[in-house]
Amino acid sequence: MEKSAKIFIAGHKGMVGSAIWKNLKNNGFTNLFGRSSQELDLSNQKSVESFFEKEKPEYVFLAAAKVGGIKANNKFRAEFIYNNLQIQNNIIHQSYLSGVKKLLFLGSSCIYPRDSQQPMKEEYLLTGELEKTNEPYAIAKISGIKMCESYNMQYGTNFVSIMPTNLYGPNDNFDLETSHVLPALIRKIHLGKLLEETDLEGLKNTVYADHFKNETINNEPEKIEKILERFGITTSNNLKIEKSSFQPVSITLWGTGEPLREFLHVDDLAKACSFVMNNIDSNYLIKNKITHINIGSNDEIKIKELARLIKKIIGFNGQLKFDNSKLDGTPRKLLDCSRLIKCGWEKSIHLNEGIISTYDWYKKSSL
Repeated sequence: MEKSAKIFIAGHKGMVGSAIWKNLKNNGFTNLFGRSSQELDLSNQKSVESFFEKEKPEYVFLAAAKVGGIKANNKFRAEFIYNNLQIQNNIIHQSYLSGVKKLLFLGSSCIYPRDSQQPMKEEYLLTGELEKTNEPYAIAKISGIKMCESYNMQYGTNFVSIMPTNLYGPNDNFDLETSHVLPALIRKIHLGKLLEETDLEGLKNTVYADHFKNETINNEPEKIEKILERFGITTSNNLKIEKSSFQPVSITLWGTGEPLREFLHVDDLAKACSFVMNNIDSNYLIKNKITHINIGSNDEIKIKELARLIKKIIGFNGQLKFDNSKLDGTPRKLLDCSRLIKCGWEKSIHLNEGIISTYDWYKKSSL
């Protein structure tokens, strides 16, 4: 890509899109642009068509998507398949019609079979049944991969798909109803720490602030406690505003904690996106008989060990419990990233330091 090339980042306000934007800007790219969801509805075919006709981007990073954790994926199945299909269909097709030089499509490691051989190679796509809890989202992403492949084969486009592992970092979604496992753990354990310290001011000033607008903090301990209980954050004592000693707090987490997950910091993903855009094209995929490139970290850890690591980083003294009646999801999802590594890319941020920096960002952003 030329430094002055006109580059459209779809989803530039999200965690991935904002990281790509920052990476490109820091590397001297001067003609970046994006649109918020209020400015452009990417699921609307006519709107996207008009946008591409007017703006004529040279390169496209397709990072816009409806995403969420296991609870959101299982609850909003229709929205996850419909919205993602609409967004990617519109952008990929209009990129072809407007003559975009290159498009990078971001998928997800959930595209692989639930019981796939580990680590998962690119060739394992469509070799078995998907995990039911996120099947609609996975099917949408698989459709995007196959759409890029089909346009490359029929029209000679240069559309490249990448499959990142589980991501985390600044601008992540920390909503306990819809977030992925790592940000959800950070938020829950942070709230648990505030609760054990009886820090009602801190609790009210975090993401729960909207529940208590224009109300006096001293009248709200019971309301705070009920909201926390909904998310498995409990204390054996009633909240006492005047109490200064630690509260005995426990946090209940979904599932057994046994599934293994791999995590990649979003800044490392952004570097990988830029690397792929500059070094790997559709001919490489066709030559190697693959549809996409894996991007991972090999930072694999059990969910229960991840929770304990975050507990240590945050300084929470309470108890972590696991609700075995809740869904675990896929037992293991480790990507084989040997192809990308052979091409010359490698991660730079390890899990422990990445969680520390992400927690620091979360605390600052929640003030």
